[in-house]
Amino acid sequence: MELIQNNPYRIAGILSNATAKEVQKNKSKFLKFAEVGKRIESEYDFNSSLQLINRDKDNLAQAFSQIQQSQDKVNFSLFWFLNANPYDNTAIEYLKNGDKEKAVEIWEKVTRDKGVNSKNFSAFNNLGTFKLLSHRKEDIKEGLEAKIKLIESECFREFVLSVADETVKINKDLQIEKFVDELLKHFKSQYSNLESLQMFSNCNGSTQKYISRKFTEEPIHFIESQIESTKNKRNKNKSNAFKYGLDLAAMCKKELVLLQSLTGTTDLKYKTIADQLASEIMQCGIDYFNASLKNDANENYLEFAIKLTKIADRIAVGKLTKDRAKDNLVTLAEMKDQELSEAIEILKTIVNAYKNNERKILKQVREEEASMSYGQSINYSKVSELIKNSIDWDKATEIINKVIPKENIAKIKRSQDSSKISEYKSLVESVLERMSYTNRSRVEYLQYWESTRVTKKRESTSTSSYKDQTTTSSTDGEGIPLWLKWAGAILFFFLLVKSCS
Repeated sequence: MELIQNNPYRIAGILSNATAKEVQKNKSKFLKFAEVGKRIESEYDFNSSLQLINRDKDNLAQAFSQIQQSQDKVNFSLFWFLNANPYDNTAIEYLKNGDKEKAVEIWEKVTRDKGVNSKNFSAFNNLGTFKLLSHRKEDIKEGLEAKIKLIESECFREFVLSVADETVKINKDLQIEKFVDELLKHFKSQYSNLESLQMFSNCNGSTQKYISRKFTEEPIHFIESQIESTKNKRNKNKSNAFKYGLDLAAMCKKELVLLQSLTGTTDLKYKTIADQLASEIMQCGIDYFNASLKNDANENYLEFAIKLTKIADRIAVGKLTKDRAKDNLVTLAEMKDQELSEAIEILKTIVNAYKNNERKILKQVREEEASMSYGQSINYSKVSELIKNSIDWDKATEIINKVIPKENIAKIKRSQDSSKISEYKSLVESVLERMSYTNRSRVEYLQYWESTRVTKKRESTSTSSYKDQTTTSSTDGEGIPLWLKWAGAILFFFLLVKSCS
């Protein structure tokens, strides 16, 4: 870590609680050596734990200048070592000799599962410094926790007085903020925001609040800028809004997760930015759907609009935004199988009209049959023909062609609603089997699931079955059912009554 590697105390060759006399002694000695180009070494270089250090006239002058002011002494001391008691003395000796494990063992012995006190405050600092040198995240996490624990303790004043003088005004919150700021500068080049945040996960409330403020500013600004950029692109090209919405959700996902982990979903800042993001993604879906509908686009734009709305619904937090998303999903769901629903409705109307006509005719047949004299009978062949022709099939075919055009069949085939598809197929079969070959040939495209061979076979059968049939109902366009047109004549359907004499 650069804060430790090139700490001014290390460059000066001293510990952070060195006396003024020791500081002056090293300053004179090191500057003279630098003047003549002589190699400068110190017993506190700790080269077994740190990289070799280069000392020259300039960085020496800067280092001694940086540790003149009391507040600077405190700031830099938090990233260096001090010798405040026999435990530190022994541990530092081990560290000078390259025995890092022994040094850590001593400091951990007096700090593990213990609070900060007048006898171990320096051990918390020294152990924290050593841990921050590690490349392991867990070690770094333990190191910064030890430091913050020290700063928050009642003994922090003793630490300050051991490295500076009484002129220092101690403000623990500000000191923690300075310490955290320095660490975050270092972490930025090595870890993601989320990884950096996790380093402080065991710290207390005040530290967490400051971390939250630090980390929320950047992601909120990023999400806001992405929303504005997407809005501008969407307004210029609504046909491409589906892509813009997907890209916006993908680009902001990491920042939104970070914000949620920092603030929680109940935080006002999170709610506000999450709802703004959800609203823009939702609007992308709406604009894309409307543009595609207007341009009669070939792609499945309804499904794409639903996808964006579902993403928005997952992101939204506020009730108004979530309700709007759910309302849009309901509306889109109703439109999802619109072509299939319309087809079922018109086919069902035709089939029901036919069955209703059939029922009425047969009822009147039974009534007439009951009143017949002995030796009289019904001509059921004529009754059957009358039932078949009770629908104006020419008009029915015309309406089917208009309500279920050929281009709708591709959309009907794509439906995932197996129940509706099954109903549609059954209705198509019911209608086609009652039509003449001529009318049937005009709507055979409805039966998309049949192979060409089967379709031709069925057409051949239809020709044989319907070649002698004629349509007796009118085609004046009054709609379906048309059985009222011939209701007056139904009293005569028992013509050609036979005598049994």
